[in-house]
Amino acid sequence: MKPVCLVIGAGAGIGGHVGKHFARRGYHAVLCRRTDQEGLDALVDGIIEEGGSASGYLLDAVAEGTIENLVNEVESDVGPIEVVVFNLGAQIGDRPLSDTSYKAFELGWRIATFALFRLASSVCPRMEQRAKGTLLVTSATAAVRGNAGQHSHAAAMGGRRMLCQSLNAEFAPKGIHVAHLLIDGAVDAPDTLGRMLGAEAFQRLRESRGLEREGLLLPEKVAETYFHVAQQHRCAWTHELDLRAYSDRPWWNH
Repeated sequence: MKPVCLVIGAGAGIGGHVGKHFARRGYHAVLCRRTDQEGLDALVDGIIEEGGSASGYLLDAVAEGTIENLVNEVESDVGPIEVVVFNLGAQIGDRPLSDTSYKAFELGWRIATFALFRLASSVCPRMEQRAKGTLLVTSATAAVRGNAGQHSHAAAMGGRRMLCQSLNAEFAPKGIHVAHLLIDGAVDAPDTLGRMLGAEAFQRLRESRGLEREGLLLPEKVAETYFHVAQQHRCAWTHELDLRAYSDRPWWNH
């Protein structure tokens, strides 16, 4: 039986590439995204065509019981989850306080923090029984720096970071590796940054900073780091790291 890597938030960017990378290295990749069955099927089929093993689920992570039921189903039907990647974004765009409704603010928390709590509540006890497992959590610059217009995102991502620290404090001594991976820069991903900017603006950004200039984070390169962290020996675990393109100014220098 192949080890299982569960990716929640497996789009065309970091999540999808992480799933492909783990599948190429012998894992069965369980890929979940909220919408786009066609895109999900294409991602799964691409892995299988390469000789890998994968399955896909559409998942509304905010809806009550969905994450919990998913973990139960994967553990029952596919196999024990060895690595879980929580890759859900919670960016609602720049909004002044006056334009940030209670509902919008709460939604950021439900996606970024509460969904991670529900996932950990479902998967960590199982990993504890096996005395091993890895939880990789994608995060953002907003987890360490709040900016104007980012009330929901910064609060939600700051909560995500603190939750990761608490999970690490409780479960690392029990053999579970919890890592908070902070993406401190723009990612060359059409279904995240591309959707936020629009197709034309995204292409202009790629031409000015990406492509041969290598000034955007490439999801396939980010995936290599995720895999490396998941394979670390427990005598030298990384709990937190941040990734950015060589030409980007780090968050602490802004």
